[in-house]
Amino acid sequence: MKSCYLAIVVALCSTQLGIGSDFKLPATDENVPGQGTLRRHGWFQNLWEKRRSAWAKQVQQDQGALVFLGDSITQGWGGNLSKSFPEVKVANRGISGDTTRGVLLRLEEDVIKLNPSGVVILIGTNDLEEGDSADSVAGNLKLIISQLKKHNSKMPILLCQVMPSSATKRRPAGRIREINQKCFAVVRGDPQITVLDTWTLFADTKGDAKKMEFPDLLHPNKAGYNKWAAALRPLLATHGFLEKVVPTFEKEDGFEMLFNGKDLTGWGFRDRKTLKPSKTFDGMKSSHDDRYVAINGRLVVTTPPEGRRIQQLWTTREFPEDFILKLEFRATPNADSGVFIRKPQLQCRDYSLAGPWKSLPNYKPQDWNELVVQVQGGIAHCTCNGDILNSEFKVPATGPIGLEGDRGQMEYRHIRMKALK
Repeated sequence: MKSCYLAIVVALCSTQLGIGSDFKLPATDENVPGQGTLRRHGWFQNLWEKRRSAWAKQVQQDQGALVFLGDSITQGWGGNLSKSFPEVKVANRGISGDTTRGVLLRLEEDVIKLNPSGVVILIGTNDLEEGDSADSVAGNLKLIISQLKKHNSKMPILLCQVMPSSATKRRPAGRIREINQKCFAVVRGDPQITVLDTWTLFADTKGDAKKMEFPDLLHPNKAGYNKWAAALRPLLATHGFLEKVVPTFEKEDGFEMLFNGKDLTGWGFRDRKTLKPSKTFDGMKSSHDDRYVAINGRLVVTTPPEGRRIQQLWTTREFPEDFILKLEFRATPNADSGVFIRKPQLQCRDYSLAGPWKSLPNYKPQDWNELVVQVQGGIAHCTCNGDILNSEFKVPATGPIGLEGDRGQMEYRHIRMKALK
């Protein structure tokens, strides 16, 4: 009788904790969606049940959270995730050792039931260790994305590229590149998905992880997580999770604002050859294709869903007099843009990764940097945070100011000019 009673108690407790068929890995791959490896190591099965059982009791409190979905790299953020994004309600749904097939299997219970406000995905490195093909990883990602989109066709989905590791971890650079390329092909052209270049962000010259950020060449340390968080913040701000209040700003005496911070008044498109105006966006918060958007004091050049798209926004005015142009810009990792001074383009990028000035001592990656351009007598002197970019930049006698978009996300704010007499 005692053994029977004990069995009943254990069964009841297991049901209350959610430890049952819903949270146990299937015994075989039969009828499991997706392809590739579903890990069944003893330690992994225990961790899978433990974490998922705990999450089952948090479904109500985590409703509407921004969900971070992935493996040990996501799990390892732990409680510091909320500290990295204190303004945002977040939910960590990372399980150490998980694969894309594992994520697909648990997606409904662990993520979709939370009615997330957005999802940040980083997954695929463990598939690689198991020897799964890039095609199977991309195929599983396609199914994951499909389910998320079916649940909410407007919810932002941020896809982080598989981070670099090492061949010593059975994760050689070439295979990681292949996975990232195949996964990008799955989401290419989808405006609901924003791809963040977390591979270039961390890779060394050989394409491997750096020990100063990944001591075991697989998992980031505090410096690595801080760098990842900084890379995500501009995208989270664009999607309305962060920076909801316009910061106060007092322009210097003699300067006029070229961007009012509220809409694209004074800006438009021009013919790329003749520079004749073709569209104006006065009173509009975005260009007709949403590539250029005014958001809480920032002029955002959004990430093109096709990966790269060269586009240019210009002032409707032209500026024949000598002037000082000041603005601040922020770039996501490896983003490429430019500021046109009357007509010629001054490269404005994530300089540390995209160049051409990769060793600027005062440049702040994924943070705000000040660009100052002084034009006198047809020559522009250009600096970034005081570092000289070009001191002999020849420009025409007159013309507009332009902002280019190419790859990644670029943001501009406090765009102002002072005429020099």
